[in-house]
Amino acid sequence: MAPLAERVSFLSEHIADTAGPTAGGILNATCGNVPELIIALFALHKEKMEILKWSLLGSILSNLLLVLGSSLLCGGLANTGKERPLDRRQADVSIGLLMLGVLCHILTLLSKYSNRTGDIISSSGSVLELSRLSAIVMLTAYFGGLIFQLKTHRQSFEQEDSSESTNTSDDDGSSVIGFTSAVIWLIGMTVLIAVLSNYIITTIEEASESLGIPLRFISIILLPIVGNAAEHAGAIIFAFKNKIDITLGIALGSATQISLLVVPIILIVSWVNGIPMDLDLNLLETGSLVMTVFTTAFTLQDDKWHYLKGFNLTLCYIVIAVCFFTIKALPTPKKVHA
Repeated sequence: MAPLAERVSFLSEHIADTAGPTAGGILNATCGNVPELIIALFALHKEKMEILKWSLLGSILSNLLLVLGSSLLCGGLANTGKERPLDRRQADVSIGLLMLGVLCHILTLLSKYSNRTGDIISSSGSVLELSRLSAIVMLTAYFGGLIFQLKTHRQSFEQEDSSESTNTSDDDGSSVIGFTSAVIWLIGMTVLIAVLSNYIITTIEEASESLGIPLRFISIILLPIVGNAAEHAGAIIFAFKNKIDITLGIALGSATQISLLVVPIILIVSWVNGIPMDLDLNLLETGSLVMTVFTTAFTLQDDKWHYLKGFNLTLCYIVIAVCFFTIKALPTPKKVHA
């Protein structure tokens, strides 16, 4: 899965070159999230809701803490004293959208506890209805952000991106694959990822039992590391080259897209198919998401960056990983069909 994810990123990067820097970056992030989306769809098809939610949560945590943290750490060590100021415009947009996603998850969790009046079915239906309405709001916010970046305030983002794109093209040289070939190969890679994703979802519970590794840990930590392998490598490379704005675009853009595009799409697909999926991630998972977004926001509150910020984010990810590894005996809550 990891090599295929890297090839998808490589192919999408060449396709994105024809769309301009900002649109190309969004397209690149979209293709980079193909493995996570396919895994989520197969989990939904098999109605493995906990694995579905955990894998999507893990993708957000991995992008914000591991990908961004290790990139800042490695880039900061390689460019100590020479760090370029980061452009906070893109970070502000992404953090604001992520905050909205966090709010939707918190309200769903609180709604579950506030509606516990003894009627479990009524409470479950209320949470389900709130989740579906929140999914529409999240999608609206994501496309509003696209309009902001690609249309109404495009010049503000393209100014910085154009210079970065010029430098990148100078470093990389001419394209090694044509547009049509890239699209054909991308479709082929996506089919292979779909086959592997189906195998992963089918065998993940048996693997968890045979290896003695908690299912939560595999779903939240290991699966996203594999799916984000391409983004992780690319973000670190750009950080080494002191192109921190591209690194932020990769990490924050991918996390925002998972939170406000992939999650609502999966929720709406489940709604159409009559599968009761909601935004309730349970208390521990929701707390991890909230603290991750707030930690990232505080880390990027100014235009300065250095290796210590990346070190702190990476340590936060390690703490979360250890937490989910140690709770082996935590029972999985049963879902009540609305």
